[in-house]
Amino acid sequence: MASESSDEIVVVGGGVVGLTTALVLAERGASVRVWTRDAVEATTSAVAGALWWPYRIEPVAAARAWALRSLKVYEDLAARAAPAGVRMVEGVLGETGLDETDGWLAGRVPGLRAATTDEYAGTGVRARLPLIDMPAHLPWLRERFVAAGGVVETHTVSSFAEADAPVVVNCAGLAARELVPDPSVRPVRGQLVVVENPGIDTWLVTTDAAGEHAYLFPQPGGLVLGGTSEEDAWSLEPDPATAEAIIRRCAALRPEIAGARVLEHRVGLRPTRPSVRLERDALPDGRLLVHNYGHGGAGVTVAWGCAEEAARLVSD
Repeated sequence: MASESSDEIVVVGGGVVGLTTALVLAERGASVRVWTRDAVEATTSAVAGALWWPYRIEPVAAARAWALRSLKVYEDLAARAAPAGVRMVEGVLGETGLDETDGWLAGRVPGLRAATTDEYAGTGVRARLPLIDMPAHLPWLRERFVAAGGVVETHTVSSFAEADAPVVVNCAGLAARELVPDPSVRPVRGQLVVVENPGIDTWLVTTDAAGEHAYLFPQPGGLVLGGTSEEDAWSLEPDPATAEAIIRRCAALRPEIAGARVLEHRVGLRPTRPSVRLERDALPDGRLLVHNYGHGGAGVTVAWGCAEEAARLVSD
């Protein structure tokens, strides 16, 4: 690819982090291309249940700051009723005390309170949080990016040196394991089941005493049920026994789920790292390389905050 201008940027990765980063850069006037191995709709981000919450992400303080910035954007998108796929939905986060949220969410999430015993049998907090419909949100990000002058290209990258631009931004997710290379990037496999919604309009996230997760997210395409967190598991094939266990755990919480018709099975590999890597680096020839990867299961939650930080690193 020939470099077109001194401010041209290639963003490697077309998931939610890559697209959001590219969008922020393009709307600030840069000439940006996104190189993605898979179509936007086929990325790991497309599989996400996508409730806004900083799940399994370090460092905690930075992640909360990125998450709060992203929360503001999602609230604005939900208020506009634009086709961004973002809604503010009530729900309960189980096994979480109000004291665990007061330090950073107090005054930031209206109506945040302890869940009542009618809402949840154990300890939990009730909150109204963004729930993002990824099959709608990812194409919306792409269209807004293209409207800002950006270009999305299907390109399997084997080396960042392939990008003939003054600046390369690495939003490659799990592929950063080989591209950087960074062996600390590992997959955490998540399997979901989508069923016909029997009338549930609130979300619920729980963890039982054995550490098994159960969550349900009402989305426009059905009720999304989860889930799993299998470390170092690479299979993208849905496991029937796992799917049955997911439905069983969710039906124990909401019995009406037991008879719901299954619409779809989904599997995604969360790109997990001991901590997010968001920093400046250099290619062997001295060109700027900005890393923005390792968000685990919280890519949607921190996408806008991390995108703005990446854009600052580019401009610095």
